[in-house]
Amino acid sequence: MIAKLTGKIEAVEDGRCVVDVNGVGYLVQASTRTLAALPAAGAAALLIETQVREDAIVLYGFAESAERDWFRLLTTVQGVGGRVALGVLSALSPRDLVAAIQAGDRASLTRAPGVGAKLAIRLVTELREKAGAMPVGTGFSPAIPAPTGGVTADALSALLNLGYRRPEAVAALGRVTERLGDEAALGTVIRESLKELAR
Repeated sequence: MIAKLTGKIEAVEDGRCVVDVNGVGYLVQASTRTLAALPAAGAAALLIETQVREDAIVLYGFAESAERDWFRLLTTVQGVGGRVALGVLSALSPRDLVAAIQAGDRASLTRAPGVGAKLAIRLVTELREKAGAMPVGTGFSPAIPAPTGGVTADALSALLNLGYRRPEAVAALGRVTERLGDEAALGTVIRESLKELAR
């Protein structure tokens, strides 16, 4: 079983990345929170949860152990597979998850893709007693530095005002500015960033 990968991040796509370890590229599924924390260049280390199914071996990557521990706990709930668990961890940080489950805040849980009202009730019911003992993590800081001026800073402000979380917005802007360059118009940067965030 693979428990950790350290290598160069070759590509970051929607919900996954490719980690090159000595010439071998590993496809790793990850939350938007973990993807935003990956460095733009150089080596990165990801904690890995390996799931073996009849038709595939799937690697799930995490920037910190708190998120991995929550992934393991979430997948013990009936109806929560790896994809749904990553969706929950993309929508809510470990700290937010503890607060939402202990408060019975089903509305926060249903913000995650794949989590409907019934599943939110099941999560609250089954995990309420366990949530208090779970780690909340140290928080994630995006590896891409937050823009401090110009078009990119204005685009970030617009995305935050639209309700997107800073790590996801910064990661999307990083990908867009890398693709379009620094001379792109504000409207174009915002439009392309919204497309990235909608994927």
